[in-house]
Amino acid sequence: MSSQLAFFLSIAFSFVAWGFVASRYIWPKLRMQQQSDALRPLLILHSFRFEGLAFLVPGVVSTELPTGFAHSAAYGDIIAATLAVLALIALSRGGGGSGVVLAWIFNLWGAADLLNAFYRANSTGLLPGQLGATYFIPTLVVPMLLITHGIMFRILLQHQTQTVAPEREVYAHDALGLLGNRQ
Repeated sequence: MSSQLAFFLSIAFSFVAWGFVASRYIWPKLRMQQQSDALRPLLILHSFRFEGLAFLVPGVVSTELPTGFAHSAAYGDIIAATLAVLALIALSRGGGGSGVVLAWIFNLWGAADLLNAFYRANSTGLLPGQLGATYFIPTLVVPMLLITHGIMFRILLQHQTQTVAPEREVYAHDALGLLGNRQ
């Protein structure tokens, strides 16, 4: 199996696995919470996106890692982490309005940054081995982050005084569209 195929299969399986985790364990808990309460754990998770700075560290990544990818991913992630922390602080201080606005800004930036990283990886000809120790970021972490961005969009689109979706339990197969709805 080629390293490129193994890389893409790892990403695909990670999306499937994180889809199951999100639909079975994360969404059922968050859907019963008020908007600001549901956003907080997701923002805490994304505050660790400073780890993207590892793309700039020689020895952690190959010196042949395309700089067009490395700089975009690293600086995009540190901006996303900063926005997540600012939104978290605003929500924690009871600033529902400003916290929600910052959560929207973070979520739009953060999702666009991750999609841009996939684009940059392809456009710069990134090879999986060039990632070195950061191989786990696009294969394990990025799929989870994109799924949680999707959850955040759903939470943000709900009225902030309602629970997010109290009407029924969500199953993993519903999220993946593998089987019909199950009540």
